[in-house]
Amino acid sequence: MSSTRTLVSPAVLARPRGRAAYWSVFTGVVLLFALAFLFPVYWMVTGALKPPDEVTRTPPTLVPEKWQVSGYTDAWELMQLPTHLWNTVVQAAGAWICQLVLCTAAAYALSKLRPAFGKVILGGILATLMVPTQALVVPKYLTVADLGLLNDPLAIWLPAVANAFNLYLLKRFFDQIPRDVLEAAEIDGAGKLRVLWSIVLPMSRPVLGVVSIFALVAVWQDFLWPLMVFSDTDKQPISVALVQLSQNIPLTVLIAAMVIASIPMVALFLVFQRHIIAGISAGSTKG
Repeated sequence: MSSTRTLVSPAVLARPRGRAAYWSVFTGVVLLFALAFLFPVYWMVTGALKPPDEVTRTPPTLVPEKWQVSGYTDAWELMQLPTHLWNTVVQAAGAWICQLVLCTAAAYALSKLRPAFGKVILGGILATLMVPTQALVVPKYLTVADLGLLNDPLAIWLPAVANAFNLYLLKRFFDQIPRDVLEAAEIDGAGKLRVLWSIVLPMSRPVLGVVSIFALVAVWQDFLWPLMVFSDTDKQPISVALVQLSQNIPLTVLIAAMVIASIPMVALFLVFQRHIIAGISAGSTKG
């Protein structure tokens, strides 16, 4: 017999006063956390709707006294947001495709094909997680410069492939796929590549969704590496352009540009949140 411990006993919840106190505390905590996370977003969105003098006013106004959308229209035109957003989409999409293909192939090989010295190779890959990211910036830059890839999207795509965390995440998920399923496919005549494409990948949609989000967000929010490899302003992503073009730009226009830059990632999460949660909570696969 195993007993389940709960924070509040059923006897207390059975009483009207205890149930009311429980739901009051629960609702208060949820509202507090929601306020802590959503208020900065509200402040940023409404800040772009205020006149410049109202944004810097002390004490600040919670609700704009004069609503104006010119901050967003000016940001769209003055800061060349369509160009830089497209640059970011190209860089993020390419890095996502390269990382998904190569990390999936490597994880499948280490998990199911079991090559010689596979554990040593995996240990070496995981050891790179211990190296600070800043220590790799100079070697990566020199390599990219020697290959003539400066101001080229390949300078973003190729370094993004070497992601030890996502590779390990995929391998751990592949390890949990029952061996009997793969052996049944091999008996039917499926080769290793066919098993990966028709069996493993369809069963791995949740973790592939999580890896995709990690890959896209990492490129979208990166600043230092794109700043180093893109000296051409017209090819810079949105994260670098917001800083480079912020000189002599009104504060409301800059805030509006930040809001517009964050919309794609927020929309991506809202669309795929079910798959993201499923991938994070996918702990095991039963045969």
